[in-house]
Amino acid sequence: MKTQTIEKIFTEAEDFLPINGTDYIELYVGNAKQAAHFYKTAFGFQSLAHRGLVSGDKQSESYVLVQDKIRLVLTSPLVKGTAIGRHIDAHGDGVKVVALWVDDATYSFEETVRRGAKPYLPPETRRDEHGEVVLSGIHTYGETVHYFVERKNYRGTFLPGYQAWDSPYRPSTTGLKYVDHMVGNVGWGEMNQWVDFYTEVMGFAQLISFDDKDISTEYTALMSKVMSNGNGRIKFPINEPAEGKKKSQIEEFLDFYGAPGVQHIAVATDNIIETVTAMRDRGVEFLQVPNSYYETVLERVGEIDEDLEPLRQLGILIDRDDEGYLLQIFTKPVEPRPTVFFEIIQRKGAQSFGKGNFKALFEAIEREQELRGTL
Repeated sequence: MKTQTIEKIFTEAEDFLPINGTDYIELYVGNAKQAAHFYKTAFGFQSLAHRGLVSGDKQSESYVLVQDKIRLVLTSPLVKGTAIGRHIDAHGDGVKVVALWVDDATYSFEETVRRGAKPYLPPETRRDEHGEVVLSGIHTYGETVHYFVERKNYRGTFLPGYQAWDSPYRPSTTGLKYVDHMVGNVGWGEMNQWVDFYTEVMGFAQLISFDDKDISTEYTALMSKVMSNGNGRIKFPINEPAEGKKKSQIEEFLDFYGAPGVQHIAVATDNIIETVTAMRDRGVEFLQVPNSYYETVLERVGEIDEDLEPLRQLGILIDRDDEGYLLQIFTKPVEPRPTVFFEIIQRKGAQSFGKGNFKALFEAIEREQELRGTL
């Protein structure tokens, strides 16, 4: 493993593209209405905005959910023969748009295209009675795209074309705060291509790298590099398969998704015990490591603020780096295909990604693969 501090990232990242944070994540799904109910009920998201037939859109319907700084957009087609429907047919439910909040969407588009990005959406201004938003977009790995969202002149609920969604069903939140990082899976030998893309096209720098010696079990292996923008608000780990005795989780993802794509979304909380307890009680399924993991974990990570027993009961993992420690847990896939899942993470100073947990975590994933018959 190779790592460097966030301060060094600030120095190395060519921050020509200031990014304020993740604006929203849009998933193309087979049934947006039912998916919205799931994310409200199980994850504690709240209704924010809606677009569809009632707002004049005859092609697709979208539901926008919010929890603190996290916005999810769930979009389904209304008619056959659409690009959205083709995407779902090819990949199943999955992430299409990772939207980044910027001060100048036109500059962001023009500069990244000048540096080699493939255009997806030329800058366009969308207006309504609440002001205007400038949107632009570029391609990244697979069919995933980045939107640049400039909303400094907008005071509406979400975006022009959306109506406020005032639902009487308001389950309580679960304490999710913001997007910590998003992981992309790419094909054999493609990791460095996309590392170069984020370096040269978007001005990111490499935060951490892991090779197959760091991320391997008896049966499977993968390699990963973590890219970060200059202020550290956007972190994109990029995974590729590595040779192993059996099929890795990355190969399984690529088989079922049919292309490179977003593997998981990591969302932060300030109290992982409360968050995971609430989500588990609402039906969210999490990966579980053996109880033996907890027999020696404190010898490895040292003293922590939390009692170990509730962490053990919930299956929460612990790791430490030079800056502090972190607590993390991973859901099982939230779609029928074994593709997209979520990570819940609480950072107590640590800036890393849980290297000490990799072996236990990937063995847990392998047990799930074996049950699915895909290992």
